[in-house]
Amino acid sequence: MVVIVDGSPLTIEDVVAVAHRAATVEIGPNLVARMEPARRLVEQIIASEDVAYGITTGFGALSYTRIPVDQASELQTDLVRSHASGVGDLLGRPAVRAMLLLRARTLAQGHSGVRPAVVERLIELLRRDLLPAVPDRGSVGASGDLAPFAHLALPLIGEGFFLVDGQRVPAAGVLSAEGLEPLALEPKEGLSLLNGTEGMLAQGCLAVHAARLLADASDAACALSVEALKGSSRPFQDRIHQLRPHPGQIHSASVIAGLLDGSSIGASHRDDFSHRVQDAYSLRCAPQVHGSVRDTIDHAAAVFDRELGAVVDNPIIFAEDGDVISAGNFHGQPLAFVLDFLAIAVTELGSISERRTDRILDPERSYGLSPFLATRPGVDSGYMLAQYTAAALVAENRVLSHPASVESIPTSGSQEDHVSMGWGAAMKLRDVLRNTAYVIAVELVCAAQGCEQRSPLTPAAGTTAILDAVRSVVPPLVADRPVGADIESAAQLIEEGAITAAMNRRE
Repeated sequence: MVVIVDGSPLTIEDVVAVAHRAATVEIGPNLVARMEPARRLVEQIIASEDVAYGITTGFGALSYTRIPVDQASELQTDLVRSHASGVGDLLGRPAVRAMLLLRARTLAQGHSGVRPAVVERLIELLRRDLLPAVPDRGSVGASGDLAPFAHLALPLIGEGFFLVDGQRVPAAGVLSAEGLEPLALEPKEGLSLLNGTEGMLAQGCLAVHAARLLADASDAACALSVEALKGSSRPFQDRIHQLRPHPGQIHSASVIAGLLDGSSIGASHRDDFSHRVQDAYSLRCAPQVHGSVRDTIDHAAAVFDRELGAVVDNPIIFAEDGDVISAGNFHGQPLAFVLDFLAIAVTELGSISERRTDRILDPERSYGLSPFLATRPGVDSGYMLAQYTAAALVAENRVLSHPASVESIPTSGSQEDHVSMGWGAAMKLRDVLRNTAYVIAVELVCAAQGCEQRSPLTPAAGTTAILDAVRSVVPPLVADRPVGADIESAAQLIEEGAITAAMNRRE
């Protein structure tokens, strides 16, 4: 797969592919022609000494300070240095790769006024997998993700650090070893490297991908739990969900019904209404809950898709009119809202999953499964503590679901007096996604064990495919053992797409 950067819109799939190194990146043939008019206008502003924000003035609350023309380039370099104020842990490699790609795309649109050489250098870093070390704290998501992007930009000028084998390595030495000269920034280029929403957008695109995998795994885990608990497949009939036609609900119901089709466990009690009249909400309402999450993911994806074709720099250059306009397209509010909404939705996947796990482990509600799925209950505790882990993570997710996007706080001497906190929303969402993968992993592990306790009855072909995927990394629980490794292994299956693949392979 090849992703072309020429200023045209990208897709979430493009971003994910580049982030995870499943695609290479190339520059489009018309890049120079597209960028040249805006660059020429910047050069004219410098030559005429006109007033233009960030070109011949300072920044933020210092925007009323005129900058002499002979200091215009120094202004850009100092801006990158001064804004590199991030702290905390370093962003993961996929997020940094996505940020490099999206920053290059934005600058390539021809409304920023930078040289093509800047875009070419960003793409060159991607090609060589030279990734700047970017701390994950310090952005308020309004003038763009300023601090993270400053750390992303420093290595371009031979300063800051690259991430090499998990360690920060001074950028100057890495560039020298690679035969690359540091860029000397020219007017407007430092500002354009920092302004914009692509930091939170990069993480949003990766989050949509991860959330879709979690939604798939939730449907798979639910189907496996229905088998383990000898639940009914009747609530998943398509005719029910067509009466309430939310797309996600219809999709999840169809997936769960398909996975359960042909189950001998289900057939053993299908017409036995003394078995129980109806299942608990966490089973029979799964399409309504999982489907609502899917619809929320689709809504977020639609917002991100629009942003993947947007101009988010400041000031924006309209070369055809000779206008340079300082406005607010860098404000992250549209992204902040949906990042918060995604965190709330994904939290609910974990919440309902934990309830199914608890039911499997409770001998009073599991319809004949051994207490906590232990082989020797009492001597062995089985998966008792796995549910504790799930409960702890669900509780943490509920705290993380408090919206960041309502927590504006003024910056830059109140010049920037309303900010989006979209970056903070993305950070919280990242943790929610990881926590939820663990919670669903617990359900998958417990449901697999529960299904096997129904022998000689057998699950459906679809649920067998899920069970086999779990068993490829987690052996049956014959006697007590540390189960943390089981949970980690099952979570990795989810995050790598193996559960989704197993669902798609069902016959």
